[in-house]
Amino acid sequence: MSFIKVENLSAKYNTSKGSVHALDDVSFFLEGGESVGIAGESACGKTTLGLSMIRMIPGGKIVSGKIIFEEKSILDLTESEFDKNYRWKKIAMVFQGAMNSLDPVFTIKEQFVEILRQHNYKGNFDKLISDAVASVGLDESVLKKYPHELSGGMKQRIVIAMALLLKPKFVIADEPTTALDVLVQAQIINLLKKLKKSGMSIMLISHDLAIISEVAEKIGIMYAGQLVEFGKSDDIFKNPKHPYTQGLLESIPTLRENKKPKFIKGVPPNLAEPQSGCRFIERCPLAMEKCKKEPPKFKTDSGYVMCWLYE
Repeated sequence: MSFIKVENLSAKYNTSKGSVHALDDVSFFLEGGESVGIAGESACGKTTLGLSMIRMIPGGKIVSGKIIFEEKSILDLTESEFDKNYRWKKIAMVFQGAMNSLDPVFTIKEQFVEILRQHNYKGNFDKLISDAVASVGLDESVLKKYPHELSGGMKQRIVIAMALLLKPKFVIADEPTTALDVLVQAQIINLLKKLKKSGMSIMLISHDLAIISEVAEKIGIMYAGQLVEFGKSDDIFKNPKHPYTQGLLESIPTLRENKKPKFIKGVPPNLAEPQSGCRFIERCPLAMEKCKKEPPKFKTDSGYVMCWLYE
């Protein structure tokens, strides 16, 4: 049985201009110890997918589908049951813009303590907090400091330590290296690798395919609310199937080949009024008449692709 299995997941946000369909029929699976990278343009639904996994979508809701975690359908649980037994204990999240999520008027230790009290932890607070801080390579002295006294990299590691505090089995990291310099990015990537070796599964959400390749065995490519390609990292990097995936990889500069990176022309569709058929059709250089129909999920060697080229 899969460790995590997402089946036909759809979610939307209600706005003053109507419903925005942020996720549409998303499916993927992970075995125990595996990690997945989710890549795609801004506003394609990556963060909404992560928030769906912990049932926290501000201003939105899951409208259909299933999330199976350790053979349990977590969307069928009551909110109190999920919060008590799963959120932060088995599934945790490092939120996008995490460096700004720390409260400036409380010390780092006070903010750790608040998490433990919120989740009714009964053990030794000091020992657990010290272990969490040490696990991300920081000294206990940071616990006495306020957020403004820490560097960007230290704050990012503190937020990761908070996500690890109750030793979850699955951590969702949403853009954990954004706005950090390359040296601190390398430290965060090495930390994620260390967590993987300890047996933790990670969902890494990022625009950067190079960072994803360092951490994840599987990759999901999102476009306009859909997971248009999913499979093993090696397969997607060596033999990308979907034209959008191919475009993303061709946009990455390379030192090995003397060719200029390309860009994908056009803009993503409006998810408040999603079009019928393939959502990439207006930007796709290989579009056919058949693409006006909704593409099913065609099986590949290690996953699937939503493209009529592989009928």
